[in-house]
Amino acid sequence: MSDRLSKPSTAFEGARLLLSGPLVDVALAVKAAAARAPAEPLLVFDDATGRVVDLDLRGGTAELIGRLTQPAAAPAGRYRPRAAAQPEEAAHETAEPRGRGRPRLGVVAREVTLLPRQWDWLGAQPGGASAALRRLVDEARRNGGARQERRTAQEAAYRFMLAIAGDRPGYEEATRALFADDRTGMEARMADWPEDIRAYALRLAFGAEAAAAATAEAAP
Repeated sequence: MSDRLSKPSTAFEGARLLLSGPLVDVALAVKAAAARAPAEPLLVFDDATGRVVDLDLRGGTAELIGRLTQPAAAPAGRYRPRAAAQPEEAAHETAEPRGRGRPRLGVVAREVTLLPRQWDWLGAQPGGASAALRRLVDEARRNGGARQERRTAQEAAYRFMLAIAGDRPGYEEATRALFADDRTGMEARMADWPEDIRAYALRLAFGAEAAAAATAEAAP
């Protein structure tokens, strides 16, 4: 199964969750629902980003699956660098000596612009400027990974909420609580929303366990 066919996705029929699973299964469920001419709109969301997934439901099942196997088109207007473009060597970069038999690291040279005092500091670090920059980047990735994951989850939940609940009471307050990382406040602002919408928004924002807990608390 191609990566796109297996992409975790979720479909809603109005405010009701239709199906969560691989995109191919979700797309077939949406096609079947559309054939029933449902009264409510059908929306499919990418579980990783919260973005709406556009599906072309024309034709038969084989045609639908065939279209899903095609790479998704890049958004209009997005810049794509030319394939022939070659990165330039970093200006003022201190060369790092390579010993006999030392394996290549697979590094890629890019232009880096820094102040003279910053180049002086980098050049004085063990291994030279290149090694110091790599250590700084790796450290920032380790320390900033959790923050980036939280931000990604918040953005996914926000996109979903905007698409399906942007006109519901408490929407603005719920999004403020979302970005404040206030799960309790977010749940309170969504208390009057349909259960499936609440659960999926919490799942995107805080994970499946949070959604399950909220559903259990809401059960009679």
